[in-house]
Amino acid sequence: MKFETALLHSKHKDERKIKSKATPIYQTSAFTFSNLEELEGFYNGNGQYLYTRTGNPNTDELGQIVSRLEEAPAGVVASSGLAAIMVGVLAVAKSGDHIVATDDLYGGSFHLISEELSELGIQVTVVPFNDIEKVEQAIQENTKLLYTESITNPLLRVEDLEQVVSLAKKYNLKTLVDNTFATPYHCKPYTLGIDMVVHSATKYIGGHSDVTAGVIVGEVALMAKASAKVVNLGANLSPFEAWLTARGAKTLALRMKAQSLNAKKVAEALHNHGAVEKVYYPFSHGEEGYGAMVTITLAEKVNVSSFFQSLGWVKIVPTLAGVETSVSHPLTTSHRALPAEKCAELGITNHVIRISVGIEHADDIIAQLVHAIEQAR
Repeated sequence: MKFETALLHSKHKDERKIKSKATPIYQTSAFTFSNLEELEGFYNGNGQYLYTRTGNPNTDELGQIVSRLEEAPAGVVASSGLAAIMVGVLAVAKSGDHIVATDDLYGGSFHLISEELSELGIQVTVVPFNDIEKVEQAIQENTKLLYTESITNPLLRVEDLEQVVSLAKKYNLKTLVDNTFATPYHCKPYTLGIDMVVHSATKYIGGHSDVTAGVIVGEVALMAKASAKVVNLGANLSPFEAWLTARGAKTLALRMKAQSLNAKKVAEALHNHGAVEKVYYPFSHGEEGYGAMVTITLAEKVNVSSFFQSLGWVKIVPTLAGVETSVSHPLTTSHRALPAEKCAELGITNHVIRISVGIEHADDIIAQLVHAIEQAR
């Protein structure tokens, strides 16, 4: 199937007696059994569902949707993007092991690996992945995983995934890539050799700013380990959240096409603005845009507080990817957890603005952003 068709037609096994067009919400904490023999059969592999923490038709469907779009064998759903990253790491690393991660990760991910993993005894080294020699130098005898993002947050660097895969194979390492910004509409890391692909499904997979969810996909053996971590750590997603996310995913192709095209137009317009010092956007990837995020550095003459006060109908939010255009301030929101020296090193300053471009008319988006910039000069 083509991408747009695969979005709508799941291969999820359907044993319903009542054939509703839309998947029902299995809003239940547990499933019933006719007798003890049937209950015992579940533990012997003859039953599918017991307790929603261990599995539910709605979470299974969402995992299968994303794994199919990524062209991966299996998918596991978790309560958030960070939970999905955590179970992915724990599927390959334990206390005493070491991972190497890119230094320009999303701030929440950076905090997770630098603080929480260290308390679990997992060592982490962060290096710039745009310098593959530094990545190789960071690899130790106990290294198990290389972890990066397909399009980094917030400076939108496009990772050379083939290079990462090549290095991982050289040292027999597993790889984990956060594909949230690109989505499988633009990039399918698993098809390039990446072992595990993770999404904050809160963002583009769900697409409507009304859920918090995570999905990780990859080879069957790794996903079995990740699934066990979800179950044992209680990181499962609720049936209703899974249902909402699966419903939102059906329009992913339409949304990403419109939002990416709008984002490229916004990036081109702001690139020529005298009060914009720099525009970050993957211009060289995709004729009709490559992702719906645009990041800019405002000139020093622009008052950042005034810019945010002048945005009008453009929403100020600490997240991204809804159908409405929104703007955030990475230094004080998404990357607040990064040490100040690391932010400075990466170029995440007070004047860096992250724009999540929506499906409104591009001319209106550009006009409103330009208005805010002019008002803040």
